[in-house]
Amino acid sequence: MRHLFGLALISALALAPACKKKNTSEPASAGTGSEMAPAGSAEAMAPGSAAMGSGSATEAAATPAAGGLTDPQIAAIVVAANQVDIDAGNLALKKTKNADVKKFAQQMVTDHTAINKAAGDLVAKLKVTPEESDASKGLVSGGADTRAKLEKLSGAEFDKAYVDNEVAYHKAVIDTIDSKLIPSASNAELKSTLVSVKPTIEEHLKHAEMVQSQLEGGSGAGHKM
Repeated sequence: MRHLFGLALISALALAPACKKKNTSEPASAGTGSEMAPAGSAEAMAPGSAAMGSGSATEAAATPAAGGLTDPQIAAIVVAANQVDIDAGNLALKKTKNADVKKFAQQMVTDHTAINKAAGDLVAKLKVTPEESDASKGLVSGGADTRAKLEKLSGAEFDKAYVDNEVAYHKAVIDTIDSKLIPSASNAELKSTLVSVKPTIEEHLKHAEMVQSQLEGGSGAGHKM
């Protein structure tokens, strides 16, 4: 079994060009229909701008940037990616008896919950409603599939599979932030938030790799996804 968390994220974000085609074909109506809520462009949301919250800002955020994702779609991807790790962490807290794995899982639940709260506060401030896309839907379904497979494991096999997936997942998240989310973000504050959260994800990766090394060097070696 492969590292399914990371693969789910990579596969989901590979669908971003399809999102671009769908939205660019409806640039005028996307911001006013039931599927898209108001959002701001980088220029419109700049400090002191008179255009903040205006209709032109809505249209700007509803149109994908060069990376092919709109700000509402990015918001949904961020929420989904964090929730996948929260759910996996809660599963690990329930199943593991390894103190290092439990400590790592608790950090994932705590930190990703905080990130999602901050993201929720930001989208509320910007008047953006997260919009589902193939990418965010793929993250949710991929996370559910992986948890179902992890549920069948126990002991050292579970610990190794969970931590291996966390290493792969956080590598994929970092790559996605750099290659998809930051380049696609239209709103300056959203872009800045994505940049500022990256060091936390990098610390998570280092922690996951440390636990992975500990498991490989001790009695935790076992099933590998």
